[in-house]
Amino acid sequence: MEVVNSGEETLLKRSIRITGVVALYWAVSISMVFLNKHLLSNVDMKAPIFVTCFQALVAVAACFFFGYFNKTVSYFSSFPDFEYDLSVAKKVLPLSVVFVGMITFNNLCLKEVGVPFYNVGRSLTTLFNIMLSYFVLGQSTSIKALAMCGIIVSGFFMGVDQEGSLSFAGVVYGILASACVALNAIYIKKVLPFVDNNMWKLTAYNNANAFLLFIPVIIILGEVPLITSSTDAMSLSFWLLMTLAGIFGIAIGLVTMLQIQVTSPVTHNISGTAKACAQTILALQLKGEVRTGMWWLGNLFVLGGSLGYAIVKRQEMKKSLEAASNKSMDRV
Repeated sequence: MEVVNSGEETLLKRSIRITGVVALYWAVSISMVFLNKHLLSNVDMKAPIFVTCFQALVAVAACFFFGYFNKTVSYFSSFPDFEYDLSVAKKVLPLSVVFVGMITFNNLCLKEVGVPFYNVGRSLTTLFNIMLSYFVLGQSTSIKALAMCGIIVSGFFMGVDQEGSLSFAGVVYGILASACVALNAIYIKKVLPFVDNNMWKLTAYNNANAFLLFIPVIIILGEVPLITSSTDAMSLSFWLLMTLAGIFGIAIGLVTMLQIQVTSPVTHNISGTAKACAQTILALQLKGEVRTGMWWLGNLFVLGGSLGYAIVKRQEMKKSLEAASNKSMDRV
């Protein structure tokens, strides 16, 4: 009888676990994009802000659910008890305003453009990160990181040029979404101390604030008559899909943290880049569409530049930590 080495068995188990987590991340992320595209473009209810507002409500309900069972279900033990303190909510409000802009423009971009162009349309986040880091935080960026950003920007313009019948509004929404994503990252760092540096507590406050902020926007933009007169308002399948989209919205945060936990931040970025490529190919296959070689090159620039930027920043962070460690050792 063949004896299996315990080290090999452990490695096998770890490999299977990593493969399973990466597959789960891909499944949740790709499903969320396609489901949101369906809800924003292929249903009778043409109310994109309401769709986004409902997803925020589902996220709040999920945080309440996880917090309620955090002492009885071990998997939910990392979730804090649900709370909504007005004084804390006010401190989180600036982030919530940016967050509302981010998910609104993100969904409007997805509504106006096809899934294949979606990643290119929102690819300028890195550029805005660099600009805001310099003008708001006073942080400079290395030449290597700027070069990677230049590749991303080149890919963006190549993608816009080669897309053909492209919605101008979709491109503008994508640029605004990218700016809001960069602002969102800065404001998260600022408000995290107000919620005990707990990301899930911040998620609860942020989505609760967002839900309240969306209500006047829905009224001002005249979506209420569209909601009440739509045939989808009485459709059980529509509300099930809406709820599922909201669950995917909270699930992507869970699987992202899980993927980083079982791999590394760089591997997570590599996985995300590969996922975006697979998502683009899948979208083209499902619609039977064909793109030019230059369009594919633009996508390659965006994906490759994004991955390269993540790797460069990771290396710089590692060097910075090593330098700080060496300084502390010298003092001792």
